[in-house]
Amino acid sequence: MQISNELLNKYNVPVPRYTSYPPANHFEDFSKADYIDMLIESNKLSPELISIYIHIPFCNKMCFYCGCNACHIGDGHLVKPYIDALKKEISMVSAHLDKNRKVAQIHYGGGTPNAIPSEFIHEINAYLFETFDFIEKPEIAIETHPGYINEQYIEDLKNAKFNRFSMGIQDFDNNVLKTVNREPARMPVKEIMDLMKHNSSEVAVNLDFIYGLPHQTTESFLETMDKALELQPDRLVTFSYAHVPWIKKAQKILEKAGLPSANAKMDMFLAAYHFLAQGGYNPIGLDHFVRDTDELYIAVQNKQLHRNFQGYATRRTTGQVYAFGASAISQTENGYAQNEKDTKAYIDLIESGEFSTNKGMAVSQDQIKVREVITHVMCNKELNWNTIAQKLDLQIDELKQHVIPDEQAIKLFENDGLISMDHNGFKVTDTGSLFIRNIAAALDPEFKSQQNKYSKSV
Repeated sequence: MQISNELLNKYNVPVPRYTSYPPANHFEDFSKADYIDMLIESNKLSPELISIYIHIPFCNKMCFYCGCNACHIGDGHLVKPYIDALKKEISMVSAHLDKNRKVAQIHYGGGTPNAIPSEFIHEINAYLFETFDFIEKPEIAIETHPGYINEQYIEDLKNAKFNRFSMGIQDFDNNVLKTVNREPARMPVKEIMDLMKHNSSEVAVNLDFIYGLPHQTTESFLETMDKALELQPDRLVTFSYAHVPWIKKAQKILEKAGLPSANAKMDMFLAAYHFLAQGGYNPIGLDHFVRDTDELYIAVQNKQLHRNFQGYATRRTTGQVYAFGASAISQTENGYAQNEKDTKAYIDLIESGEFSTNKGMAVSQDQIKVREVITHVMCNKELNWNTIAQKLDLQIDELKQHVIPDEQAIKLFENDGLISMDHNGFKVTDTGSLFIRNIAAALDPEFKSQQNKYSKSV
């Protein structure tokens, strides 16, 4: 697969990532009362299962590329109050949820979850297991930084029942890591993976990488992919660096170091794409690569892949998301609610007995229909009007009255070989999968291209 400069220049424009619909920049003021109403209403909606997100904002060192809500841990004096606030918030939310509902997923993100002492993470998980019932074989996942982990910490996490580790390698080139202010792995990554999997056939390990950073070239990134392939992770993720310096000021430092061009980024991705495919890893969605036996790959084959703020999931583990911690976003079927972003302000609000919700939105019936279409396209690389109409219990003509594609853009995608039309809608081609955010935007009646709201598609 080759991408011409003409095609790249045409479609490398700012578009949403569509991890939610509507995107988070649509959120408005959202009161505590609105959030409680949303929680109560969610008990009547599907999916019935619960997904839990725990946000740990603390970092030992601030990476210049980071677009997440994070803060320096400093002397650590906020860690215990933060953990206490998390537990209190969990209690406050669970009081409004149906006790018969079960948890299918827990995901810890950040920040750097393993920047805090492991006993705190164990404490939160123990509290969650006391508070909720769980499905058989739930996914208990945590993002980890290999620069701040050791054998004892890994053992502690396994004792806390984690069965999926996502390790943020970013790059094996220490010069790249130094430039972006990230610590390299404390011990050999293979040794870390072996410790995570030791005495447990149920534990899975993902390795995460970023392309588009200073000093990266196609050749150097392929060297990193070669080392990754040698390690045979359960999943491998290649994230495109999202440059949004108008939101994250530290990213301006990377401009001075020199960022690869859009063409160079595309070359990196395509080289990695072909290399990983030859190595037995199948592309999933925007950025994941998995083996034939992975449940995500099986879900794609059955057109049953799903995505939420926690990433890709199967229908077995898909739940409405209840998120805890500073900046965390809950994602129920009828709306979104985001917590206060400032860590100290979040703690103070929860300790006073108030929810810290301050942003969010109720999702309209029209938006729910558009969301289903966009999610299906983003996950399963097709638009099948019949499948989506059946799921929403609508006639196809009725669905098309609410979801009105940009026909001019759709025709352009077809002419450029990004999609192939059929009687049910269209299928996204291999080339089109690289610009799937653009395709999704053509199905979004609320999308307006705005330079300083979204990162570019490449």
